[in-house]
Amino acid sequence: MHLFSGFQFRDWLLANDPALSRLRMASRVTLTIVFSFLVLLAIQIFIVPLPTAAFGLGIVLSIEGGVAVRDKGNTRQLVTRLFGCVASLGVVAIAAGLEDRRFLSDLVFLVVIALASAGRVFGPRGFAIGMFAFTSYFMGSYFRPSLAELPDVAIGPVVSVLFGHLVRAVLLPDDWRRDLLRSLESVRGRINQILFKLAALAGGAEIGEADRQELRQLEDRLKEVVLMAETFIPRPAGGVFDATADPAAELAIRLFDAHLAAESAIVLSFQSPPPFALVHAVIEADAAELAPYSAMAEAIRDEPQGETVRALLWLGEARQQLTQAIGEGQASGFAGIDAVKDTAQSEKIDFSFANPLLRSALQITLASALAMGFGLLLSRERWFWAVLAAFLVFTNTNSRGDTAMKALSRSLGTVFGIAIGLLLATLISGQLAIAIPVAAVCIFLAFYFLQVSYATMTFFISIVLCLVYGMTGVPLDLLQLRIGETVIGAVAGTAVAFLVFPARTRGALDAALARWFQALEDLLNAIGEGKSGFELIALSQKIDACYRDVTVAAKPLGSSWSVVTRPGQIRQTLAIFLSCTYWARILAKSSTAPAEADELKRLIAADLALMKDAAAQGSTCFFIERKASRTTGRHLPLSREGARLGLEMIGSALERLYPQADVLPFAPGEVIARSKQG
Repeated sequence: MHLFSGFQFRDWLLANDPALSRLRMASRVTLTIVFSFLVLLAIQIFIVPLPTAAFGLGIVLSIEGGVAVRDKGNTRQLVTRLFGCVASLGVVAIAAGLEDRRFLSDLVFLVVIALASAGRVFGPRGFAIGMFAFTSYFMGSYFRPSLAELPDVAIGPVVSVLFGHLVRAVLLPDDWRRDLLRSLESVRGRINQILFKLAALAGGAEIGEADRQELRQLEDRLKEVVLMAETFIPRPAGGVFDATADPAAELAIRLFDAHLAAESAIVLSFQSPPPFALVHAVIEADAAELAPYSAMAEAIRDEPQGETVRALLWLGEARQQLTQAIGEGQASGFAGIDAVKDTAQSEKIDFSFANPLLRSALQITLASALAMGFGLLLSRERWFWAVLAAFLVFTNTNSRGDTAMKALSRSLGTVFGIAIGLLLATLISGQLAIAIPVAAVCIFLAFYFLQVSYATMTFFISIVLCLVYGMTGVPLDLLQLRIGETVIGAVAGTAVAFLVFPARTRGALDAALARWFQALEDLLNAIGEGKSGFELIALSQKIDACYRDVTVAAKPLGSSWSVVTRPGQIRQTLAIFLSCTYWARILAKSSTAPAEADELKRLIAADLALMKDAAAQGSTCFFIERKASRTTGRHLPLSREGARLGLEMIGSALERLYPQADVLPFAPGEVIARSKQG
């Protein structure tokens, strides 16, 4: 059979778009815009002429309805949309009433921005309503409808809300069972990618650093989709399953095993690359070809190659179990797994500046005021683009580094998008039959890439604006003005992020690391107390989630714009945390009531001591100069000594965060020696 016979387009798509979440978001936004525009156009032609503001609001709120509304359940989403529609109509009416008093209108816009930003403390609904209000005042000030036109303008928001709910609730509804199935297929797709890479490296003497880095990236991508899949598996109120007889618990174990087996195949292949024929047999799930390798693994059990063979056989079995679970899900829709009711209780809202959301609201308001002032100097009519940029660069950011990255992404996306958009608008000028489909495709692509690249989203949106301007006869010279206004807003946002209540990137990273170290301490303490089974697995999954937060918080430190441009160091440190996270999972799986309890307790004590020393220094480990790690080619007896080995390797990884000697203490013997001396 051909090596890539099972690697189909759908597998590739799911591997790169877990649960097809990006595809679904882009489709929802595009369909809502198309339906709303067509309905408004029909009203315009057959019933009553509509002001331009009605179309503008209909399109913009179609976008916000698809992106900003994040409530769980169709009823809650509808309520949020209706509140958002009311807020939209209210602020548009205010903007229209104040049109003749521009100075007062600008001040009221800042009040709307402050309230919209502060509304985020109320959770997803407050965030969505705030976005509806902000974008609606923006559009009202931009299109300037008169008070007499307001009844007709209101048709735009109403149509967008109704069709937005129709698309979200009927045409492309949320379905956790479907999303669970697709996420499991995504896990299998990313495991396939790892296997294909191992197949390309199989048979070699050793794996080079570039290939190791690529495998670590594939491991990170697998972890990302596994964490997503775990969120779709219904769990008891306490978060820990009681018994394996529960279908949800059985599925969670299969997912855990598939993830751990894939990670083990990577780690052990670093020690000794697997035979090509074995990787081929695992990919093709060929039982006849796999059979001889069990005896081979036993014959060379004390050699590194033996552990690698065992790891590939384990991965093959885990992959088959995962494929079986996917087949059951396709056949029954996971009918045996009961949904868990949402029992989340609302938390007390903190209205003090200790709440980062309120600090962010103040930052957004000040940045918008700054952008408004300088934007007015550039243009009295088009300064809104500056305020829009200043407002949006703070969305979904955790630190001033995040904000600066987003500001740069928005500026670059705007510049390159307008450059390409002007070219397209010139080439297809006057050809609506071509321009409209191209605009629709660009809208789809913008929101398909939103979760991946903000610059790419801005790029495609800028192209759409160029096409719209070309179709409606607006002078294209205004787009050059938009570049200037966008840069003003981006600079204003970045300046405020760095000067007012600055959330330092290292501060965000320190907080993420503190959570990671605490999760590791919880796992080690639980093992020391003799706990096992699902409780340990749940704790190791918490470490996984905390590792993801660490990677997100560290991202600005390794970016090309950063003053602290140390991408090599950042990757090296993250690789240490990734290694430690992996061995924590091995530890959770392998720990049972230990026969050598005293030895394990000594190892746990040594790891806790190392962990507390490292935790006290926060993110300093990301700025440590390390020599390249020289691995010893040490045999890792994972199949026989998983718990002890896991503790040793966690200690080794923690030592590598702050190396004390020229040669990094990779070999965990030092940890064992310390524990016995203590």
